[in-house]
Amino acid sequence: MKSVEIQGNLRTEVGSKYAQQERKAGNVPCVIYGGEAPIHFSAPTLAFKGLVYTAEAKTAKITVGGSTVEAVIQDLQFHPVTDHLMHIDFIQLVEGKPVTMDIPVVLHGQARGVLNGGKLKSVLRKLSVRAVPGQLPDSIELDITNLRIGKSIRVSDVTPEGFEILNATTQLSLPSRKHVVLSMIVMMKKKVQKKALKLQQKLLQNNFYLYGYEEIPHCRPRKSWC
Repeated sequence: MKSVEIQGNLRTEVGSKYAQQERKAGNVPCVIYGGEAPIHFSAPTLAFKGLVYTAEAKTAKITVGGSTVEAVIQDLQFHPVTDHLMHIDFIQLVEGKPVTMDIPVVLHGQARGVLNGGKLKSVLRKLSVRAVPGQLPDSIELDITNLRIGKSIRVSDVTPEGFEILNATTQLSLPSRKHVVLSMIVMMKKKVQKKALKLQQKLLQNNFYLYGYEEIPHCRPRKSWC
């Protein structure tokens, strides 16, 4: 897995007051958990660009006070209005100790349903994975070549190798996003939309409107009773 090197400054004074001062100076206050004791540090906002604003899963090699630790992002906080990065919580990577990380889903191949006029729909683009540091994957790859119209891929279809997927095993194409999990794919026919459009145009040409399941003639102002 790729890593990003970050040079941090140790923070001896903690609290919202001092964190606000760091932000005004263009830094992001951070905390590293998982070691013998939490490590409070700060670093320039630009130092996190390749770690936060990317679709790839990466670790961070953080150098603070002459020592370097490897960690992964546990939580991010953004400003609700400006969307600026405000705070990061890291979890230190310790050999043999499992950690949780979001891993991107990478699709390979051209779906059979797309070739037949369907539309590919991704619901989730990342999966929550738990594994020891040496077993964390760079990505979860799926072959969608044989995916047909009306079919989908579920989390249960993914075979984890050396890691555990923490997401539920429900179908990704469900209307309720509460239980939707993986970047699961649904194929939808475009022909249905074309047929509906043609039918609507035909009804308008014949002065008919469609209400529910009935076709009602359009009222023409030819006679006084209309």
